[in-house]
Amino acid sequence: MAEPLRLKAKSASPGIASGPAFLAERPDAAPASPAVGGYSALEKAIDISIGELEHLADGADAESRDIIDFQIEVLRDPTIAEATGARMEADENVVFAWVATLDAYIGELEAADEEQMRARAVDILDIKNRVLGALAGTPIADFPPGSVFVGKDMEPSRFLAHDWSKGGGIALFAGSTAGHVALLARAKSVPMVVGTGRFSAADGDPVRVDGDAGAVILKAGGMLIPAPAQAPASDTQTGSIELRTADGVPILLSININDPAEIDALDPATAGVGLMRSEFSVASVADAANEERQLAIYRRVLEQAGDRPVIIRMLDIGGDKPLAGLEDLPALASGLRGIRLLLARPEIARVQARALLRAAVFGRLSVMLPMVTFPDEIDRMRELFREEAEKLGRRAIPHRMPPIGMMVEVPSAALMLDAFGSAAFFSFGTNDLTQYLAASARDDMDADAGMAAPAVLRLLAQAVKLSAGKPVSICGDMAGDPSYLPRLLAAGLRHFSVAPARRPAIRSAIIGLNADGTRAAGE
Repeated sequence: MAEPLRLKAKSASPGIASGPAFLAERPDAAPASPAVGGYSALEKAIDISIGELEHLADGADAESRDIIDFQIEVLRDPTIAEATGARMEADENVVFAWVATLDAYIGELEAADEEQMRARAVDILDIKNRVLGALAGTPIADFPPGSVFVGKDMEPSRFLAHDWSKGGGIALFAGSTAGHVALLARAKSVPMVVGTGRFSAADGDPVRVDGDAGAVILKAGGMLIPAPAQAPASDTQTGSIELRTADGVPILLSININDPAEIDALDPATAGVGLMRSEFSVASVADAANEERQLAIYRRVLEQAGDRPVIIRMLDIGGDKPLAGLEDLPALASGLRGIRLLLARPEIARVQARALLRAAVFGRLSVMLPMVTFPDEIDRMRELFREEAEKLGRRAIPHRMPPIGMMVEVPSAALMLDAFGSAAFFSFGTNDLTQYLAASARDDMDADAGMAAPAVLRLLAQAVKLSAGKPVSICGDMAGDPSYLPRLLAAGLRHFSVAPARRPAIRSAIIGLNADGTRAAGE
């Protein structure tokens, strides 16, 4: 029988605690309500946050009161409000203006030479998330009494709001022995360790925190998560191939997922993810500004997929897919969508880029850009990713640069695919490609799709020839229709990503066809 795993850590508060793990990075928070209003909404959210902190301070000991007073003082600091207001005057949404202002403050603290100053960064993160929750109408939830809190760090107000009388402890991947949570843990005799490094655990797994010796003990089978190696650029296409055409040509069959609820049904032994539509995981502007929530969702997909590749498409918002709380932005009013909207509103793209960069360490992630029309759009987004990666590096936050490819759904891009040399891979989105080729309204697509199919198939065949040997896949509805498979195979497509319900039918159809699209003998 395997022995429990003992991980070395730094003792932040003495004592020993055992209990079920509570994972702090969780994607299953309640959907956020749309953020409404401008500066007045921010003022109201700050007032709500101050009220919540003052409530926490009632009956608190002197040390706890000092920490809360510091946070209230920051919330009342006029320079914070002025910096946020200046960003809003520059046409930033209130949520992103607040996030960017506090992130700048956090970055300065994390870069400080003194550990005492670096430890203050989590206090500002606490304030940022509290106000963000007030704007969205989603306050920070408590966790079950008697649990062992497991996460990168812990906010002081979360510690203060929790009932420690029923036991429990804290195990942090990072953290600081000089931080406010460590100070509070020592004052309340809550066993706590920091600096464990990331380790694998599931909600409810038994965890033992040894604050005397500085260690965490996990159940048998637990493991420390090592730093990942750089993934190859062709990661979107590699993996075990268990499907072949009748004449033996390997085919990769992946699935599309839309909703975080679909993640649990993902069987890594069966398929990777050829398209995750990230906009369906982001209900409002508050979600789009919440880096930690996005990170938790992406991490969950990657961990569920195991060693299978996962392609996450960046937010395809705008047009017929508005984002609640952003409807009044000039960029939306002008009809921008997909990559053009993300580049026009880089504050949205930067939050998602950071979440994706951080998530990439948990699996074989590739990132796909939506509605790309011109080659420079890929170059500009790649530069944005590089800038955010540098910032994460300066903050010593684990991250990895994933391969960045493009969705091919604009006819002009498909016709000029050889001009998109900086794309790591291509994936054909036949829904939009059909709509734009047929000049159809979205509501009329079903009626026009059949008549437009010959033109779409001819364009796909031409585009595959222009792909210069780069990985190519198809993820639109056409990929999940067996009647189109002969033409798609004949065009040279070898990677199909379909809705989970369509996978059995497509699999059966593929094994009955040769790679050139002809039927196998005897079929």
